[in-house]
Amino acid sequence: MRALVVLNPNATTTSVRTRDVLLAALSNDLDLEVAETTHRGHATELTRKARADGVGLIVSVGGDGTVNEVVNGLLDPAPADGETVPDIAIIPGGSTNVLARNLGIPENAIEATGLLLDALRAGRRQSIGLGRLDGRYFTFTAGFGLDADVIQAVEAERERGRVSTVQLYVRTAVRRFFAQPERAHGTIELTADGGPPVAGLAVVIVTNCTPWTYFGARPLRPTPFADLNAGLDVFGLTSLRLAPTLLHLAQMTTRRGPRGRAVLSLHDRKELVLRAPEPLPVQVDGDYIGERTEITLTSVPRALRIAY
Repeated sequence: MRALVVLNPNATTTSVRTRDVLLAALSNDLDLEVAETTHRGHATELTRKARADGVGLIVSVGGDGTVNEVVNGLLDPAPADGETVPDIAIIPGGSTNVLARNLGIPENAIEATGLLLDALRAGRRQSIGLGRLDGRYFTFTAGFGLDADVIQAVEAERERGRVSTVQLYVRTAVRRFFAQPERAHGTIELTADGGPPVAGLAVVIVTNCTPWTYFGARPLRPTPFADLNAGLDVFGLTSLRLAPTLLHLAQMTTRRGPRGRAVLSLHDRKELVLRAPEPLPVQVDGDYIGERTEITLTSVPRALRIAY
């Protein structure tokens, strides 16, 4: 099988020696081409070209951002009738690796490579659903408001040379939480599957699976019933008052997830529309993509096949 390895050389947990070992192992079973990314969006460009060239498998070596770009290269533009989209494989190399961990792929790159080789030899594939925010696919989450604001601030710190760590995210989240202009009442309106709108939300997180993310080794579950084979789930808060917000954060570490009067929970929805009177930050799979006053999110069942 022809395969392209899309490798992020800045991945935080994969050394050059590890990459050499995993590429040597993969080359024994695959007709392998390797391409390193050099700029944002490059993985999408590389994947799109490989898809046009008839490559059968794209192996993403990097973090969640690299996986997201590969997925968008696989599915955008939409496949023509009869077109075969390459399968995807994931070898984790980022600091969090949410999708890979949801799928049970080992965080160790060598172990993940061994699992992939087993899957290739056995012909093992799994179809999963995705989400789409307007024209951008996402694999595990999208956010409108505070969580996207935190990601935007972290990305700014990384551009100044800071390393992405749990501590950096925690410090940034605390700083941006207290910087929110209105924490007592929300301004976001949500419409789910054409139903009546829900107004007054202060934060909205949309998920495609659970856990939503990880605090080190600890999973956080704002939407404990989210599933890659179901529709989209929603976690919302009507207030960001300090004490209740801390309680809901603590509840995210449990299997039941957050609950209470300020919590909105929705499960298995096909379409979500979010609106705000002023532009708010937006993120997909941990990447800040700008500010919007309105976004539409849709569930895309069985969107692609993963080898693992």
